[in-house]
Amino acid sequence: MRKSTGPELSRRERQILDILFQREKASASEVLEALPDPPSYSSVRTLLRILEEKGHARHEEDGKRYLYRPTQARTSAARGALRNVLHTFFGGSLTQAVATLLSDNETDLSDDDLARLEALIEEARTTEENGEPKGEER
Repeated sequence: MRKSTGPELSRRERQILDILFQREKASASEVLEALPDPPSYSSVRTLLRILEEKGHARHEEDGKRYLYRPTQARTSAARGALRNVLHTFFGGSLTQAVATLLSDNETDLSDDDLARLEALIEEARTTEENGEPKGEER
């Protein structure tokens, strides 16, 4: 199984991977039931096999059926997806990405959200000043 190096997922593969992240593990039948406008059962099985070949999913045997799981933790996959969005749409600029989100009319931040963002910015500033490596998100 090779490791994925980028966003090489089709729309349907992304939908299936999203289902696996939501459920943590699922059979091909469960994936089929959860898909919008689902393809055939054999297509779902093929797509699950392709996700395994790409390194995004793995399976375990549960009696006569296979249960599929994502190979990465949700937070790790989310970080990779965000890095890709930053690179693709914002030239790697976190500032531009955040400015875009904050200027969107649909962005609704509560006072608690703003306080949390301020605390995260202060923590990043302190970490940078002390030369400490950035830790895992809480």
